[in-house]
Amino acid sequence: IDISTRYTNQVGSNTMQSVAARVAPRGVVRMASSRVMAKANTAPNVVVPKSVRLTASLSPFCQRPTTLYSKRAFTKRRTLALVRPGELQVTASKEETCYVTTPIYYVNDKPHIGHVYTSTLADVYARYQRAIGRDTFFLTGTDEHGIKVEQSAERLGVPPQQLADENSAAFREAMQTFGLSFDDFIRTTDTRHKDQVAAFVTQLLGKDMVYLGEFEGWYDEGQEEYVTEKNAQDQDYKSAISGKPLVRATEENYYFRLSAFQEKLEALYESNPTFVRPAARKNEILNRIKEGLQDVPVSRTNFTWGIPMPQDEKHVIYVWIDALFNYLSAINMGVAGGDARNKYWPAGVHVMAKEIAWFHAVIWPAVLMALDLPLPKMIYAHGFWVRDGVKMSKSLGNFVDLECLAGYVETYGLDGMRYYLLVQGPIGAIDANFSEQRLNELYTNDLVNTLGNCASRTTAMINKYYKGAGVPSEMGPDGERVTFEGYDFPALAAAATAEVLQSLEDFNLPAAATAAIKLVQQVDVFITATEPYKLAKDETQAVQLAAILYQCIEAVRIAGVLLEPIMPTKMDELAAALGTSDVEGTLEERAAWGQMVPGCNVQKVALFPRVEAPVAVGAS
Repeated sequence: IDISTRYTNQVGSNTMQSVAARVAPRGVVRMASSRVMAKANTAPNVVVPKSVRLTASLSPFCQRPTTLYSKRAFTKRRTLALVRPGELQVTASKEETCYVTTPIYYVNDKPHIGHVYTSTLADVYARYQRAIGRDTFFLTGTDEHGIKVEQSAERLGVPPQQLADENSAAFREAMQTFGLSFDDFIRTTDTRHKDQVAAFVTQLLGKDMVYLGEFEGWYDEGQEEYVTEKNAQDQDYKSAISGKPLVRATEENYYFRLSAFQEKLEALYESNPTFVRPAARKNEILNRIKEGLQDVPVSRTNFTWGIPMPQDEKHVIYVWIDALFNYLSAINMGVAGGDARNKYWPAGVHVMAKEIAWFHAVIWPAVLMALDLPLPKMIYAHGFWVRDGVKMSKSLGNFVDLECLAGYVETYGLDGMRYYLLVQGPIGAIDANFSEQRLNELYTNDLVNTLGNCASRTTAMINKYYKGAGVPSEMGPDGERVTFEGYDFPALAAAATAEVLQSLEDFNLPAAATAAIKLVQQVDVFITATEPYKLAKDETQAVQLAAILYQCIEAVRIAGVLLEPIMPTKMDELAAALGTSDVEGTLEERAAWGQMVPGCNVQKVALFPRVEAPVAVGAS
């Protein structure tokens, strides 16, 4: 792989203008849905690929090199063909695919806000990718091996597999409860995963990328990570994550030659500055790389609950290496003869919290380079949640667990909670504060008072003033659109759509939500300025009244389309009330101006019930 390859990513004013041009007014689009859910292929035959040749390159972040979207592009296929036994050739066609992953969650923990937030980010991104027409595969799952699972199972008096089954089921149920649209749920205890991990490690051994050695140094038991002497000293010999003391360890392990990839990784970061996002996280990782890389263990001997090391079963494959390979095993990259899912590699984005960024941004690309496999397009490592300004801790009793989240969902609705997590969460480099006060404010301002109120009063006015005649037309007697100075809603809607698409390419999902809500705010301003409730009393203003209400309801409809990946249930309710549930196509096609058909009936809709603000701490 030539890791110095530069991709062209057209952004800026020209791209924004071209996107806006593509979403200009056009006719109604009604077509059959083409969404397909891929099915898991279990227990595949495994082969160790000896080499991988890329015959074409894919552009970063699930897009083609120079354009944001082409209607034709996702109708073609990328195929995987077996050249000869043991050799894999990946041929990339023009089809746009996107592979979105969460980390696999460790079953020795219970689901909490961190897991839900990471998964919601990935889910919203995957839904947007599907909406713009990309063949998207969304993966989540559980990490089930390692010493902590073995020790927990021993304390409970149950086999490790039983504990893994129970806790993995809890994570899967949590993902389903929060409406995540994952295509597969991988488990590291799956046979399909274990067989492929052994195959890939065998290949690394054959390439002399893994060797047997002895280590003596500092070990972070909570993170299951070795720490260099310098980092241990800088951290006062405590875990950077948990604050618990590091342990001095001596152990014979198999090691991966990470140090051999020092220059290649530095070149990767130099040639692809958006490989790791946000930028501050990338800088942290690069600075640490430049301190010098040390070889890392890929096996352990102090526990047995894991995948045996090929050719040396007294060693167990290290839990982090085991876990990282889930991104390949889920799409059967080690399957003999190839598999239909191979088309999704390389991943478009790996989404995770910042504490595991090093493994994904350094060790993982080095392993992939050693295997001659393409690198993921982007690593996105978000920050942490704190609560009311204080770091979350079980001992402090301020941890936002599933039970706590369920209470908020009951009060604000699932989509209300999704909106808050997405807009207010720590998507950048800075940690975010979880506050019920802020949750209530954001829900009230954006969803109740803006989106909900605007949809309610617009549909109410149409039903009141047209009494069963349905949506009025924006066309005047001369057959031309009636326009209002300063309120060019086709252009405003096109600009909002363009901003959403650009935000998607930048993985700035809160900005996508803001662009859609801003469009609704412009409708509110328009209603205040034009006063349709007064015009309704003057028969001579009938043409203006009709145009105002059409443009209001059409802008609200488009905002609903743009918000659908964030709040799918509520935006489906909005579409049903407007009679546009059967309007399908890509996001750009559905967001095109003019798809509300004059004469169609709309129902008054109440999307978001008002919630009383919580009583502030210390208030009387």
